Amino acid sequence: MDYYLWVKALHIIAIITWMAGIFYLPRLFVYHAETESGTQQSETFKIMERRLLKAIMNPSLIIAWVVGLTLAFYYEIWEPDAIWLHIKFLLVGGMTVYHMYLAKCVKVFAADQNTKSHKFYRVLNEVPTLLMLGIVILAVVKPF
Repeated sequence: MDYYLWVKALHIIAIITWMAGIFYLPRLFVYHAETESGTQQSETFKIMERRLLKAIMNPSLIIAWVVGLTLAFYYEIWEPDAIWLHIKFLLVGGMTVYHMYLAKCVKVFAADQNTKSHKFYRVLNEVPTLLMLGIVILAVVKPF
């Protein structure tokens, strides 16, 4: 049995799950930045942020990368002249760095040390949209 389509499906599921967290976590930061430290609401946001990061986003990130690399190398999608794939990996690397920045923000909020406004997090929430547009276009259209 050829498992390629199953592996591809797992990759898509991991990406959807990861992106859901990538989009939702900064929205939590928007609301958390508007609350006072030490309140019950602030403590609830801390729990939600930590659980989203640890239980959903981190495992999804790992699965997406492992399965994506499996697709690229084991199923021989990687070709030296496939410029689209090189750029896609670069953008996914950018999304991973963004993920790591969000993880840092979770720690900052957990320590009640946030100094950024809700407006900052609203703008921050737009970054993954731009990365996602590039990644999807490269994966589907393969313009290079």
